[in-house]
Amino acid sequence: MDEGVTRGFPLFPLGIVALPSEGIPLHIFEDRYRKMIDHCLKADAPAGEFGILWLSEEELKQVGCACSIEEVLEQLEDGRMNILVRGTRPFRLLERQDDLPYPAGLVEFLSEDDEPIDPDAGEKARTLYAELVHQATDREMTPAELEEMDSYRMAATVEFEVESKQQLLELRSENERMRLLALLLRAAIKRVELIDRAQTRARSNGKVKFG
Repeated sequence: MDEGVTRGFPLFPLGIVALPSEGIPLHIFEDRYRKMIDHCLKADAPAGEFGILWLSEEELKQVGCACSIEEVLEQLEDGRMNILVRGTRPFRLLERQDDLPYPAGLVEFLSEDDEPIDPDAGEKARTLYAELVHQATDREMTPAELEEMDSYRMAATVEFEVESKQQLLELRSENERMRLLALLLRAAIKRVELIDRAQTRARSNGKVKFG
């Protein structure tokens, strides 16, 4: 088997897209997924990983994100549980498997394109990210904090549409992700500005206040 290809990898089709570094709370209640999570909890990393794939209205996407279980938040008497997982790395589903008590498949973990980093693309995305954080939280991010953040870490903290997150996940170029992220952040900033203006107008009852 090729290096980077894994058979029997547990799969969790959901209506969401996970990104590397993103923290995601999950409620586990179906028997097959409880068995899957039990398997992951008993295995050592990276064997304890499972993959989240976006199950859209049209299809099951073939590129997903592996996740590791960070914490069991609550274990209920009937076997249901609430867990916190964190995205680790992207993968491609090559083949579904039906020989395990939970959904699984043959997957290939995806590597990044070998390319020189475009500092301009990164700077634009980080500048826009800092602006969005400031608008939404009034927090000023330091240059050191921003420098540590790659495209996934920034995107993981913003509520983007699932289609946009899937686009980011499928890109194998960090430069291309930074460019797409800049477009998404610019649109998010505009939405925040529109919300702020609407709230200001609502507080004024539609009247312009002078002084």
